[in-house]
Amino acid sequence: SGYLHPDEFFQAPEVMAGDILNLQVYYPWEFLSSSPCRTVVFPLMTSGVTYWVIKSLQQLDICCINSYTLLVSPRLLFTIFSFLLDYSVYRLAPFWGADPWKALVLLAGSYVTLVFYTRTFTNTLEGLLFALLMVLVSSRKSSGCSAEPTSSSLIGVITTAGFFNRPTFLAFALMPLLYWAGLIADSQKSIKTVINHFLKFILCACFTAFVFVTADTFYFTSVSLDNLYSTNKSSLIDVIVQLHDKMVVTPFNFLSYNLNPHNLALHGSHPRVTHFTVNGVMLFGILHILAIGAGFKMLKKCVHRFVLVRWCYRGLPGLLVHSEDSPTLLLFYFVPLAFLSVFSHQEPRFLIPLILPLVLFSASPSRAVKWKLLIVLFNLLGALLFGCLHQGGLIPCLFHLEQLIHSPVASSHPRHYTLLFAHTYMPPRSLLNIKKTDVHVEVIDMAGAGEETLCQTVQQQASKVTCRDWHIFIIIPGTVRATITKCGVSFKNETLIFPHLSMEDPPQIPVLSSGNWRSQLGLYILELNRDH
Repeated sequence: SGYLHPDEFFQAPEVMAGDILNLQVYYPWEFLSSSPCRTVVFPLMTSGVTYWVIKSLQQLDICCINSYTLLVSPRLLFTIFSFLLDYSVYRLAPFWGADPWKALVLLAGSYVTLVFYTRTFTNTLEGLLFALLMVLVSSRKSSGCSAEPTSSSLIGVITTAGFFNRPTFLAFALMPLLYWAGLIADSQKSIKTVINHFLKFILCACFTAFVFVTADTFYFTSVSLDNLYSTNKSSLIDVIVQLHDKMVVTPFNFLSYNLNPHNLALHGSHPRVTHFTVNGVMLFGILHILAIGAGFKMLKKCVHRFVLVRWCYRGLPGLLVHSEDSPTLLLFYFVPLAFLSVFSHQEPRFLIPLILPLVLFSASPSRAVKWKLLIVLFNLLGALLFGCLHQGGLIPCLFHLEQLIHSPVASSHPRHYTLLFAHTYMPPRSLLNIKKTDVHVEVIDMAGAGEETLCQTVQQQASKVTCRDWHIFIIIPGTVRATITKCGVSFKNETLIFPHLSMEDPPQIPVLSSGNWRSQLGLYILELNRDH
């Protein structure tokens, strides 16, 4: 029930619920035709497919669409996809000299895998594509030595797909692509064969980009070939010209927006070292700290070996030569981390693809996994905090409201509902399961509004109650429950949903130690007293 971040809903499920199931939703600005910054291909392939399936099953009377199926069906698909990580670790561990069982246990026991990789984030897809890319660039001959990858076409497809999913994918793909290029250059004697590999890569990358651009252009501009032909009897050339003028390239729009410091500041600015010092520890715990320590040791060792010894006798060798004590896996981990640290907006979920090189590095036989108890406790705490407690009352609250709105009494006698959310994450409207044609439900998101603004809005809504069939519900965390009592209104029903932890309005330790701790760790659904 934990609610990690609004993007787990508003980057795919919420949009597809509106497009495919015709539900009332909130379309984020990235999916508006005026500012298209997200590709629609992956939302269609994930949440779109699952919603189409449950819609078809409902038409066959096999299942019904409700808030539970709307929540679980996309997550179930992502959970199935998450086993690609296990497969990748199984394939990569022998190649990188890691213990397969140890690496799989570290991966499966991480709360990042259990929580983040079962949610509908674009970062989750980014991690899966990064894992597939690492599998493709890592190959081994039967004799045990390294061999050049033979999947240049697939590498081009995955790199481009990852770029359209999130342009930051290039930061993760940089080191695997350099490693792949190095393997090709070292293993081929013919320049013609080398050029052939790169041509396959470029051609497949261009074709994949064409598919994404075409799909996004049709989605965001609602271009219809029939309409284009019927307008002034356009020729095929005219159609192509009009499509070119309306072309939508979402990654470029994404980069144009995010390279503007002012735009990033709207989403929150952080110190450049946040990923290294806070987010890495928050996600990976002691493994991140040990990797930093190993990185410094490896850097010192490489400087001594390369600068003082081999520079004089053999020339400067490459860093990307595969060996059990090479710094390659550390580069796979720290280079993306460094690139992502260039941007001032730094969230922990941006780093979840790095779990793959980290567990492979940590599971090396030469690095016996210590701190086992600490690792277990850390991941149990992370799973509890982010998987259950963090904004954990909001989704059950929407389940409760959906049942209330669709109750037999409400269906037989139409009622008007106003749902006012304050000091919570943005509620995904799709989970209320309201059709676009229904106008009897109004959702107001007050976000983190101050006391004066909140009370003013509550009083305005209260003044609208003109009949017995108008119901106003206020949803607010227990930590700011006292604020509502100052608004001059009373409530006839109170429902407490437990647990709910708001890090934006955290409970005070002295209050938690009192008998009121359950209220502080809960989410209230307050129904306004109409008579008052």
